[in-house]
Amino acid sequence: MNYSFFLDETGDHGLSFIDKNFPLFLLCGFAISEDALKEIEKKINKFKQKYFKTTEIILHSRDIRKCEGVFQILFDLNLKAEFYKDLNKIIGEGDYCLIGSGIQKEEHIKKYGKGAKDPYSLSLSFVLERLIFYLDKIDEQAKVEIFAEERGKREDQMLLSHFNSIMDRGTFYVQPDRFKNRIEKFNFHSKKDNIVGLQIADLCAYPLARHLLNPEEPYIPFKIIERKIYCSEEGQYEGWGLKLFP
Repeated sequence: MNYSFFLDETGDHGLSFIDKNFPLFLLCGFAISEDALKEIEKKINKFKQKYFKTTEIILHSRDIRKCEGVFQILFDLNLKAEFYKDLNKIIGEGDYCLIGSGIQKEEHIKKYGKGAKDPYSLSLSFVLERLIFYLDKIDEQAKVEIFAEERGKREDQMLLSHFNSIMDRGTFYVQPDRFKNRIEKFNFHSKKDNIVGLQIADLCAYPLARHLLNPEEPYIPFKIIERKIYCSEEGQYEGWGLKLFP
């Protein structure tokens, strides 16, 4: 069976500025089979039709949380409750796997100084390693296509260069042949392309990051996706499907 792996991030990946209120960069990967993707796309489009009378709306976590743009309808608290109930049901019932890598930027700089690597590139290595582990576990023949959201010409070129380096050299835990046998394509797409998988990765990224920043604080969106995180046989996901570095 073929799989898709959608990447989106939350937080600023730059090391020259650290937001004291959100000092973390997190890359979220959303892995899903072809059949499961078709099912969740159908449900999301039906959801969009219900609330916006069109499927052309882009679900964006920040805009939803802040009730901005078309999501100003969520100032109606009754509608907001129904909106979240429906969306949470789709996200909670979907058959997929999440892999997230969070970089504590301040600690990263303190530990590695001028040698500190770009958080996005570093996170990409972590999530792709775990993607291979996940595919090995569920389907020895599975192939995967990777979708990343465009961020800018320079940033995309840097990321593509790092991806090619991973494919050519592998990582500490995964040899290059294992990557090459699994990964068929790596594509960039605009947010305007309205790709449901990228939108779900975006919706899941913030709850993962918020959990890493405040693990003791109850947060409903995280609880909804917690059991989707790649984990050990014992159900442990810290260091498995959700890595915090350093």
